Amino acid sequence: MSSPRPVRAAQQPPGQLRDVLEPLVAAAGFELDDLDVRAAGRRSTVRVVVDSDTGIDLDDIAVLSRTVSEELDRNEHLLGGAYTLEVTSPGVDRPLTLARHWRRAHLRQVAVRLHDGTTLTGRVGAAGEDAVTVLVGGKLRELRYDDVAHAGVQVEFKPAPEAEVRMLTGGADGQRQRSEEETA
Repeated sequence: MSSPRPVRAAQQPPGQLRDVLEPLVAAAGFELDDLDVRAAGRRSTVRVVVDSDTGIDLDDIAVLSRTVSEELDRNEHLLGGAYTLEVTSPGVDRPLTLARHWRRAHLRQVAVRLHDGTTLTGRVGAAGEDAVTVLVGGKLRELRYDDVAHAGVQVEFKPAPEAEVRMLTGGADGQRQRSEEETA
């Protein structure tokens, strides 16, 4: 059995399909994070990955799946035949590559490898357009996205420690820590 391969542009114009699906996803209050179409024999598998800053649950996925399926049926010429639809949210194994990924990982523990080979584990704080604040070893550190070679969320089975949350959300301990760093 051959492995799935990406569909060639002649079979499925990715821009056209994205143009059809993106407004539907946005109207439902989500963002189209990824769109992947692969041929598997006579069928195509259409994988639609959606996300939002407030998260997405199974009910949202079910409603969106029906909406996307109806739209794909109306635009069947874009797929050229039968398809299997997968609507999902990104898993925790998705690398943090964009500012919005870091925003959505707020207060989560992450493993980071910098371009210089340095590795660190920390908890995500405020994420801006060019950099993110990460709590590493009890100290706040700013990481520029351009310096990050790879970063991913770590699975935790208990809530974040309260002291770390306070430092990252501007609680009393967090303000004191930042003030000490600024005067040093």
